[in-house]
Amino acid sequence: MEPTVAINQTDYLFNTLFLLISGALVMLMAAGFSMLEAGLVRSKNTTEILCKNLLLYALACLAYQTMGFDIMYQENEKAGWLPSFGFGIGETAADASQPVAVDFFFQVVFVATAMSIVSGAVAERMKLSAFLLFTIVLTGVIYPIEGFWTWGAGFLGASQEDGGLGFSDFAGSAIVHMAGACAALAGVLLLGARKGRYTSKGAKPIPGANMPLVALGTFILWFGWLGFNGGSQLSFTGISDANAVANVFLNTNAAAAAGTITAYLLSLLIFGKADLTLIVNGALAGLVTITAAPDSPTATQAALFGATGATAAFFAIGFFDKIKIDDPVGAISVHGVAGFIGVMLVPVTKDVTVLTQLTGTAIIAVWTFTTSFVVWFILKKVMGIRISEQEEYLGGDISECGLEAYPEFSSGNATNVL
Repeated sequence: MEPTVAINQTDYLFNTLFLLISGALVMLMAAGFSMLEAGLVRSKNTTEILCKNLLLYALACLAYQTMGFDIMYQENEKAGWLPSFGFGIGETAADASQPVAVDFFFQVVFVATAMSIVSGAVAERMKLSAFLLFTIVLTGVIYPIEGFWTWGAGFLGASQEDGGLGFSDFAGSAIVHMAGACAALAGVLLLGARKGRYTSKGAKPIPGANMPLVALGTFILWFGWLGFNGGSQLSFTGISDANAVANVFLNTNAAAAAGTITAYLLSLLIFGKADLTLIVNGALAGLVTITAAPDSPTATQAALFGATGATAAFFAIGFFDKIKIDDPVGAISVHGVAGFIGVMLVPVTKDVTVLTQLTGTAIIAVWTFTTSFVVWFILKKVMGIRISEQEEYLGGDISECGLEAYPEFSSGNATNVL
């Protein structure tokens, strides 16, 4: 769609190209989540988790296109609670510095990221059909409403002068990551733990099947996160924008690096070993933490923020195991706890109060958890959300997809063994 008002053509072209490239980087994170989760689940659930990630991305794109985008972004004169619940990609950005299609593409990959967080937390025991139905609701309605409150014309993100709270979350530590973790937590509570995960002696380790995929997925996510945070500058038309994006890249990378080293040192100190899964989650926790304000800290501050978030996530993983909340990939700790830490660290470098951040975070968490819990509960009563014990024993690859990821290594189901 062509803009309806006169704007600088060069700015228009640079902004469009910048957001398209940034959006493509964020889309690559879908591959990162797929590889990370495929490596952290058992081999008998690999095909199912890959199928889930591919389908959730496709469904998120269509649900957000037909409902979510128009709910989330509208031109309202006054900050409010309720969007108009329109359908389809509207005309809200006709006078913006880039096409509506670019706004949509950059935002839809964020929506898919939020849903990818849920995927890992409910792995190895959820029905694929129930998960996909929930995907439509989260990406089409639940996420867009809280997105409207914060990044749209709603009351949370609007300035106090415009009647809003003034909540600050640059690229979505709470809006995307913590929200996804809250949706995941609601599902996990109703779903229950994997069979054999917890015994009278405590949590029983269930190792992932493919550590090379875990490492690969982490590097892909780290790389894609540069577009996630850098693209959230939303403009690339002058020296100030260029400097800002460069600073965001620097801080994002510093936080991830510090989170990685922090998790390594904690693993070495507490367990005497370099636990790759904990190190990986340290890197991701650092990335989640800095996402709330990658534009304002110094590089040293960013590293300290990443280390803080990684520390919180490290101990949160153990805490959730103690209270028997089974999260195979640590998504609730990494995206939920570190997301909360990130938003609460914003006042260190920006002119916003702790109370404002705490209020905004609480509203997002309560909304996302409550609505997700209701949807999960309805799905559980109507169709069930968990596969049977026998299907769980056989694995999601056979029971849900009828196709094994590693047939030559299976016992009895392979069709191509010589």
